Amino acid sequence: MSWWILLGAGLVEIAWAMSIKPTEGFTRLWPTVLSLVLMALAAFLLALAIRELPTGTAYAVFTGIGAVGAVVLGIVLNRDPVTVGRIVALALIVGGVVLAKVTSPAE
Repeated sequence: MSWWILLGAGLVEIAWAMSIKPTEGFTRLWPTVLSLVLMALAAFLLALAIRELPTGTAYAVFTGIGAVGAVVLGIVLNRDPVTVGRIVALALIVGGVVLAKVTSPAE
């Protein structure tokens, strides 16, 4: 169950990352409130997952999900540039997340 919670935390992390820009430097009230709520929810879910999972592994997976998701959504929604280097970097992050998961001690 902790891995599912961690996946949820990573997905909320992606939403949080995408919610930052609309705050315009935290000068817009409701986008800022949404961003802070998402940040707190991501941290809360991560804390729940860390109860059962090794902290380093959980944090690496959490940030990996967030990083890959934010880059992919940036490419899709914001038309961020797609380069070979970025694709290779994403592949390495995904590989690292998968390796951290499969080599983690059982719950």
